[in-house]
Amino acid sequence: MSLSGAINSAVSALRAQSQALAVTSDNIANAETYGYKTSYSLFESLVTSSGSTVTGSYSAGGVQAATRSNVTSSGLLESTSNSTDLAIDGQGFFVVSAGDGTDTLYYTRNGAFTVNTEGELTNNGYTLLGWPTDADGNVTGGTNTENLTPIDIDSIASSASATTEASVVANLPANAEIGDTFTSTMDLYDSLGTPAQSTMTWTKTAENTWTLSFSDPTASGDTTTTVGTVSSSAITVTFNGDGTLASTDPSPATLTIAGWTSGAVDSSISLDLGTAGSANGLSQYTSSASTLTVSPTISQDGKAYGTLSSIAVADDGTVNATYSNGQTKSIFKIPVATFTNANGLEALSGAVYRVTDESGASTLHLAGADGAGTIQGSTLEASTTDTNEQFSNMIAAQQAYSAASKVMSTANDMFQTLLQVVS
Repeated sequence: MSLSGAINSAVSALRAQSQALAVTSDNIANAETYGYKTSYSLFESLVTSSGSTVTGSYSAGGVQAATRSNVTSSGLLESTSNSTDLAIDGQGFFVVSAGDGTDTLYYTRNGAFTVNTEGELTNNGYTLLGWPTDADGNVTGGTNTENLTPIDIDSIASSASATTEASVVANLPANAEIGDTFTSTMDLYDSLGTPAQSTMTWTKTAENTWTLSFSDPTASGDTTTTVGTVSSSAITVTFNGDGTLASTDPSPATLTIAGWTSGAVDSSISLDLGTAGSANGLSQYTSSASTLTVSPTISQDGKAYGTLSSIAVADDGTVNATYSNGQTKSIFKIPVATFTNANGLEALSGAVYRVTDESGASTLHLAGADGAGTIQGSTLEASTTDTNEQFSNMIAAQQAYSAASKVMSTANDMFQTLLQVVS
């Protein structure tokens, strides 16, 4: 009968509005949750009979509510003082693992990562994954799922690098006599970051011709202790008549050192002595000094041992480590995962999502490439919850709930009236 249908319809309304209020409550509760995506309720009518809508009778159906989340919406980006706070500006997700020994991957927009006791970047128990890189930021091993590994800060907590390149800028006095020699010192580092020095001997052997030889390296600050053996021959340097560099032999010039007493690997140092036909490195011009000297300016790329002082993330997802010795190098690349239907992902506790048949499999990208968003360091994505909108939804749900309860009260009164008539 119609009264029973009215009550059933009102009950479905109470149930649907209760669910809508729960969704609103969850949105408000997560108004400060980074990376949270607002959910909303969709109401669908229930029909208990079919046929023409112009008949004289009506059979009440009711309503049901479904919940959806707009996962692809983006929240405002907020700057922070923590370099490991990350946000994606655009589409995509960070890839994380649960650390439970399985290969299951999860995805999140909440980039509030911190370094745990094992040196890994984690958030809510999930570990951020990335691709290892060489010092120049190039991914090693491939940009695929199999190459993903936890970003381990402890694995790069210290650094040292051998001298592999050195540039020399100096003027060799053209008014020196054939047979004159001059000495200078070059600082360098072995592969363990141990400092050393080698004496450079400049000898004028003919007009416009010099030789450059290197002594066996000694301990830095102690010229009496030899720490390696120079295995390369002397370098012949010739100049043009206008004082510019003509050539070096060998070309390019190289200094090789073997037998480091520290146990370091052998060194091969490429020497940049300038460009032929120019005076941007070595030159030969007459000196007006009362005492002739050769005083080169030398720059080299070696670094002593240093500890990690900071990390920073570039827009392309490159994680750069800076050390106390002044060295900065790339250590990881953070990928961005996209989906054909991101709204089909399954939401889990901890602000992470799991792949479903509806979402489709993930595709990994370099940040900023192929439609994927860029990664912002020292930044977090705010919740997409608009509290003003949620309060409006809450009032609407409360009013509808009250109206539905009034329908039940009215139907009950009508039942009581009916019972009084039949009695």
